[in-house]
Amino acid sequence: MDEQIRYGPGSIPMKNTEGYQDPTAHRALLSIEKEGRRHRPLVYICSSYSGDVEANIAKARRYCRFAAMNRNVIPFAPHLLLPQYLEDGIAAERELAMFMNMVFLSKCTELWVFGSRHSEGMQQEINRAKKRQMLIRYFNEEMQEVAE
Repeated sequence: MDEQIRYGPGSIPMKNTEGYQDPTAHRALLSIEKEGRRHRPLVYICSSYSGDVEANIAKARRYCRFAAMNRNVIPFAPHLLLPQYLEDGIAAERELAMFMNMVFLSKCTELWVFGSRHSEGMQQEINRAKKRQMLIRYFNEEMQEVAE
């Protein structure tokens, strides 16, 4: 019986392909596997806020959960954070929020756009991401990836 000693969640074999114990390679492969589980890109979640604010906040939460749990990324949706202390209905505060959004966007590796309707604010974020040549992915409200 060809017994392979296996360790860890990824079950990386201790023996090499020739059947010899290779602890150095084993440790290196475990380290690579572990690091892969730790790395999650920071993704900017772009979806509507204005209009039916309560429903749009619930959607944004759902989109963030989908991104974190199903796509292994770190989602960032500033429209879930900034309204905690800035008023969207006050022009100066909205302008500040949009400025902050662009700063946040510059820290992310991708922009994920949810929904078929793009508000003015969403379009500004999309335009900035295009200018920065960021990866932009589009999803419908059911969180299925779609073409632009």
